[in-house]
Amino acid sequence: MNGGFDLHDGLARGVRDADGAWRFIRRFAAAYASPIRLGDGRDDGELRAAETQLGFALPASLWGAYALFGRRLDLTRSQDRLLAPHQVRVDETGQVLVFRVENQNVAQWGVPLSAVTEPDPPVQFRVDAVRPAERVWQPFLDRVSLACVEMVLSEWMFSDAMFADSRHLDDAAVALLQARFRRLPMPDYPFWAGPGGGPMRWFDGPGVVLREDAGTWLWVRAATADGLAAVRRALPGEWSMGEG
Repeated sequence: MNGGFDLHDGLARGVRDADGAWRFIRRFAAAYASPIRLGDGRDDGELRAAETQLGFALPASLWGAYALFGRRLDLTRSQDRLLAPHQVRVDETGQVLVFRVENQNVAQWGVPLSAVTEPDPPVQFRVDAVRPAERVWQPFLDRVSLACVEMVLSEWMFSDAMFADSRHLDDAAVALLQARFRRLPMPDYPFWAGPGGGPMRWFDGPGVVLREDAGTWLWVRAATADGLAAVRRALPGEWSMGEG
């Protein structure tokens, strides 16, 4: 897992705009999953039909994401779901174009219609597993292409459980995480399951990638059993799948 691709450098250099995001996703997929190939994207006919159904054009960056890797389930639908083009919809408030939903339909992500003509518009999220009065759209990430990078990282994290684990975090464990692993240059962004709490952050180490959810939970995926064991030793505690 990584094939010589430095994840930190790739994120630092590669996600400044949509073209950079697509280059990063190609390199990440080749190094950490399998290369993106012809046929992994949605075809133009599907995307044009989706636009006809909506009555307006998709943002250029959303079209680009579908066209590049919209059929790659390991990068788009391992946990939560990138909607198929014909499922993309305007929410019931008429305010947001929804393109991704949580696996139990308790949250969704989309583009505000006020920005839908922008080439790479901001993304918002809404948690629906709350009282109706609290179901409000909130900022997620400032570009669709960056939200797609986050989606690819997160969906890849859950696409294979062979060398993966998770655990609860407390302040001491967060301090160890920060001291012993390298923070990746993804911007902080909201943890949808705990709006108002801490941000989601990414880290890596030799042969491992880690995601911290708002200082409360940690996910890790490793290339080997030894790599996973090394993470457990570095962060001793009660792991879901193994000994700390």
